Amino acid sequence: MEYISQLLEQIGLEGRRVQMINLSSAMGAQFAFSAAELTAEIKQMGPNPLKQVTSDG
Repeated sequence: MEYISQLLEQIGLEGRRVQMINLSSAMGAQFAFSAAELTAEIKQMGPNPLKQVTSDG
């Protein structure tokens, strides 16, 4: 995950946009919490800056 995060940073994306969370199938509530938390964090970062570059040019 650290390698992928570094690659994302190199191409101009925040490395925090990708995360891995290990949970068991019995941890549904924790999964829902983690998914909501990650979604909120990504929304706070804003849209993909690379998408704006490709659509403008």
